[in-house]
Amino acid sequence: MYDKNTLRRRAQYTSEAVLSATPAQLVTMLYDRLLLDLHRAEAAQTTNDWDAAREQLLHAQAIVGELSATLRIDAWDGGEGLLAIYNYASTSLITANVHRDVQATRDCIRILEPLRQSWHDAAAALPATPAPAQHTIGGALGVA
Repeated sequence: MYDKNTLRRRAQYTSEAVLSATPAQLVTMLYDRLLLDLHRAEAAQTTNDWDAAREQLLHAQAIVGELSATLRIDAWDGGEGLLAIYNYASTSLITANVHRDVQATRDCIRILEPLRQSWHDAAAALPATPAPAQHTIGGALGVA
């Protein structure tokens, strides 16, 4: 599909985008990729392409895990509620994968899409300050 040079350039572009992103931009990149994975998983599930669905759902689980692991619940009043949403999404993604349950995937999309939009709105309102190199996340998760 793509030659090695094209893939290498794409990986370099992704890496540079992640390294130069602000913390808020990193979160929005993760959410964008998460929803992309969920929509791809849903499409694969509806055509009974279980290998493709599994791959997308596992990647979505990794992103939810990263979002959950980096969440500072003590930083704001809604932290515990957001953690509960991440835990629910994680459980639903496992259900979607193990039981080939497209409705569980759709439930995750329904719950996480408004959060994605909220993070985009919040990121747009913040000044652009790149994240310190040691705090960047997402490169291995295929964001950008």
